[in-house]
Amino acid sequence: MITSTANAKVKQVVQWQTKAKERKKDQVFLAEGIKMFGEAPENWIREAYLTNEALEKLENQPQLKEKLNRIPWETVSDEVMEKMADVQTPQGVLTVLKRPQYNVEEVLKHPNGLYLVLENLQDPGNLGTIMRTSEGAGVTAVIMNKTTVDIFNPKTIRATMGSIYRVPFILEDDLQEMIQNMKENQVKIFAAHLLGETYFTGCSFQTPTAFLIGNEGNGLSKELTEMADSLVKIPMEGKLESLNAAVAAALLIYEAKRQRS
Repeated sequence: MITSTANAKVKQVVQWQTKAKERKKDQVFLAEGIKMFGEAPENWIREAYLTNEALEKLENQPQLKEKLNRIPWETVSDEVMEKMADVQTPQGVLTVLKRPQYNVEEVLKHPNGLYLVLENLQDPGNLGTIMRTSEGAGVTAVIMNKTTVDIFNPKTIRATMGSIYRVPFILEDDLQEMIQNMKENQVKIFAAHLLGETYFTGCSFQTPTAFLIGNEGNGLSKELTEMADSLVKIPMEGKLESLNAAVAAALLIYEAKRQRS
């Protein structure tokens, strides 16, 4: 059992929790809790840390106990877990995972793809919610530029509620190039935009479709807006100018799901 917060492994985990550049350098991310451990693809898991209390809980869940026995793991004291965790009240399980890699060309060759393209989103909760909602709506992949909030941010990981494991995602340096690539693959591009002349419910999303979602405060850039095949709007009452990015994304992808069902 690790009982010292000065332990080298503990220090490394704390670095991964707090510094995006450290996570990127080592190509890892962290997931907290028994649920996130249980849902994690086994071949992604690098190692796990558990308190004795959490280990006892896993002892009563044969599948999770068997999974634990197939991976590297260590027990840690409650004090050490509090140091390693990102939340004030840790659940006692911390999983270190390798980052997945997805092939862009394979993702774009989906026979009837449904995509979200995110530009400069800054709220980790929004991004996590979008990933979770994307799983529910059957989104093929979420594509984002590298100035969008880190998808491996611990707050983002928590907000995905496990969808990080199941929804393909791609980080792109150049979204304009990506959108052009999508167009060449017969994907129609819709931008959620205040200047849209058509309500989203009046459009057809039954062929390969991508929705562009912009920054929470500034919306989509002019460059991406001009690449859209169509600008669509969401009806709003009162004095609202826009909706939360995750809410807007949810409305669009669930309308596509409804039409395709």
